[in-house]
Amino acid sequence: MIEYLILIGIVIIIILCIIAVVKNVNEASITERLGKLETTTIKEISTFKIDMMKNMNEDFDRMNEMLEYRLTMMNERVNERLDENFAKTNRTFTNILERLSKIDEAQKKIDNLSTDIVSLQSILTDKKTRGIFGEVNLNHILINIFGENNNRIYQTQVKFPNNTIADAVIYAPKPLGTIAIDSKFPLENYRIMVDRTKTKTERELAEKQFKLDVKKHIDAISSKYIIPNVTSTQAIMFLPAEAIFAEINAYHTELIEYANKRRVWLTSPTTLMSTLTVIQVLLKNMERDKYSSIIHEELNKLGLEFTRYKERWNKLSRSIEAVNKDVENINITTDKITKRFESISSVDIKNREYLEGENYE
Repeated sequence: MIEYLILIGIVIIIILCIIAVVKNVNEASITERLGKLETTTIKEISTFKIDMMKNMNEDFDRMNEMLEYRLTMMNERVNERLDENFAKTNRTFTNILERLSKIDEAQKKIDNLSTDIVSLQSILTDKKTRGIFGEVNLNHILINIFGENNNRIYQTQVKFPNNTIADAVIYAPKPLGTIAIDSKFPLENYRIMVDRTKTKTERELAEKQFKLDVKKHIDAISSKYIIPNVTSTQAIMFLPAEAIFAEINAYHTELIEYANKRRVWLTSPTTLMSTLTVIQVLLKNMERDKYSSIIHEELNKLGLEFTRYKERWNKLSRSIEAVNKDVENINITTDKITKRFESISSVDIKNREYLEGENYE
């Protein structure tokens, strides 16, 4: 009995020892784990802080870069706008300076022109000089309308069989024919007639003499430059001054009627240019009509060639269709042969006799 109790006591002591050891081990393990957990947490927190600071620094850097970029772009745009405005301002000032210089040049030219007009008036007082001036003006108009040295349409200083020389001749289409143009410049009496500083008697006398001068020129042109079977039945009197032509048309219509009766047409630089432009259009239409028959013939030939082309194309198209049909038939036959070879290659050797029998059938 005592031994039994001693044994029980020993067992209890052993159990208590084991419990104490386990308890110490658990406490140590828990303490260790808590220590590790604390260390890990501290590391994670420090790592989180580091990462967070790193991310914040990166974000701040990005924001700084974006701000710097945008500020740079704004500065560039502002500079561009400023440069554009400065450039526009410079161009404006440059244009103003150029225009001022042109105004100065124009003023100088006006001054020179006034001097030239005075000298021109002194030059035009001479009849021969006025005649040369009219011829030069007429020649300039002809060159502008028909081109230079276009002898097929016009010529200057042409001599006729009656030994008269016209300032210019226009070879117009029929029924107009060859039209002579002569330049006349009745200036002396016209100046007195329109000069308000002269007395009424002087102006009336100059007006009568002016009409006589114009009629004299009309008669001379009609008698010299309208030649039967050589020229047209009409001629042109060219007045180099628009003012004289306007004066005649406005206040002296009897001179126009007189010229019409003598088959002489009065023209100024403007009206002569219009008349010559009409003649130029007529000449171009005649050239077009001249070659219209040739063009029509060539078109007919082209039509025949196109008909041959169409027939040959239709023939070739039919041949192509026949070839396409033959190709389709060949493709069908090829497909059948291919399928036959495939069926033969897929058949078992044991069924060869059956296939041979089928082939003979």
